[in-house]
Amino acid sequence: MNRLLPLIVALPLFGAALLVAAGRRLPRRAAEALGAAVAAAVAALALRLLVPSRPAVEWVGGWKPQGGRSVGIVLVGDPPALGLAAVISLLTVAVLVYSWRYFAEPPRRHAGSFPALVLLFQAGMCGFVLTGDLFNAFVFFELMSVVAYALTGYRVEEAKAVQGALTFGLVNSLGAYATLTGIVLLYARTGELGMRAIGQRLDERGGPDALVLAAFVLVLTGLLVKAAAFPFHFWLPDAHAVAPTPVCMLLSGVMVELGVYGTARVYWTVFGGPGGIPAADAARVLLTLGAASAVLGAVMCWQQRHVKRLLAYATVAHTGLFLIGLGLLTPEATGGLALYVLGHAGVKAALFACAGILLDRFGSIDEYELHGRARGLPFVAVLFTVGALALAGMPPFGTGLGKGVIEEGAGAPLTGLFVVVSAVTGGAVLRMTARVFGGFGPKPSTSGAYETSGEDEQPETEEKLGRVPDTMLVVPALLLAGAVVVGLVPGIAVDVSNAVDEAVPGAAARAPHWSGAGLVFGGLATLLAVALAAIGVRRPAESAARRWAEPLRRLQSGHVGDYVAWALMGMTLLGTLALPSLLQG
Repeated sequence: MNRLLPLIVALPLFGAALLVAAGRRLPRRAAEALGAAVAAAVAALALRLLVPSRPAVEWVGGWKPQGGRSVGIVLVGDPPALGLAAVISLLTVAVLVYSWRYFAEPPRRHAGSFPALVLLFQAGMCGFVLTGDLFNAFVFFELMSVVAYALTGYRVEEAKAVQGALTFGLVNSLGAYATLTGIVLLYARTGELGMRAIGQRLDERGGPDALVLAAFVLVLTGLLVKAAAFPFHFWLPDAHAVAPTPVCMLLSGVMVELGVYGTARVYWTVFGGPGGIPAADAARVLLTLGAASAVLGAVMCWQQRHVKRLLAYATVAHTGLFLIGLGLLTPEATGGLALYVLGHAGVKAALFACAGILLDRFGSIDEYELHGRARGLPFVAVLFTVGALALAGMPPFGTGLGKGVIEEGAGAPLTGLFVVVSAVTGGAVLRMTARVFGGFGPKPSTSGAYETSGEDEQPETEEKLGRVPDTMLVVPALLLAGAVVVGLVPGIAVDVSNAVDEAVPGAAARAPHWSGAGLVFGGLATLLAVALAAIGVRRPAESAARRWAEPLRRLQSGHVGDYVAWALMGMTLLGTLALPSLLQG
């Protein structure tokens, strides 16, 4: 079985190469079918390898350690990694099915270009979660980033798509340089690149020092840029506003979550021992940035009228909640976080899929301009409503179960934050749904100073849709159904608990389950979301709430230089938050 592990990365690479080589000769339908088949084969392989539940380790090319030292590429197929690889691959299949004959391709662009890029993206993501080598984690993450940059600017004929892609590329490149510098420092100190080997060498040398702290800050910077955590998040709303809808499904559905996964894995395997960063300092970093991301994302989500930007800020807010769950540093909270991420991946991808239907049906993604125009799409309205309730954490969705498990050990202030942030993001989507599909409330004026309103957008399909294709409806419905299954099927919670035991050294996590408190808090957040939506429908976002939030809105300037400056300030903040124990030492 170990020898099959590299195929999870090699198969999509081979499929992409085949599509590039033969794309001009293949009919478009055949090229898209081939891409979906390859992605499905990778998903099936990841699920097959997940069944034995024993970690599979494969040294690529036979470069095994000699004398306790290694220079080879190691792939580690433990349950968390294989589970994520399966989720990545299944979501890739969903995206390729959703985008069947989606784009109005220019005549000279061959049919296999988009599915080839998506398969490369899949390969980068799967390689990142499987590698046990810190340098190759960087390589795979950058493969993912380069492809994501190309996918974001896929509609290169539009100037705003190019601008959004450049913002994405520059900010993420800065994070990449920081991560690589941190890896260099760790290699200089330990002579190792394997994550577990680095952690062991650091523990042998005793307590942390300034070099270890610097490496921690630099490596974490790159991962938090990918996770779109405050203050590294500014690229995300700008990229989502211009990226094709299927790309947004991957960015918010799984790539951002991989930044959180990378943060968890690097901390537990590299910096979690006595030679790394003390738990109190790591918790301070994660809880502070998590709370800031959750609050800022929720406030900005509520203020948006551009539906894709609204959903993008909801991603920032929930990333903050993920980081809080991770920052508690307990196996129970980590198990809840895994379920939360799993449910969120399906919900957020489904919501972006529904937003794409609005764009391609009406040529607009503006909540105000679409007021009451989508009354003829009741099934899409139901999907949006269900997705909004899932964001709010309503039982029985996996988002609600994961959130409830984290809340059990979070304490009153953080539990209150979880309830409010979930309610605001879910309420924002409900408000938009009520306006767009029901025509509720007075029609807001479309004039006003918004960074991006969503008016006068060009549909991504060949022309505005007269009838929504079945594939564009079935995919989000299945994704939302999957989020319900995560919350309802006890076996999934047990498997997640076992995976946490693999990921957190020395831990034995309780299987996540629905508790009375979780049901109460989930119901409370849902009721609050409905109440906020009812208030919001009657009072447009440029009310007093928008005025007091104006300073936050101005931070999203659209100027990449500002975003780079914020990223540098974020690095300084990370170092400051992680410094106290080193000073005491």
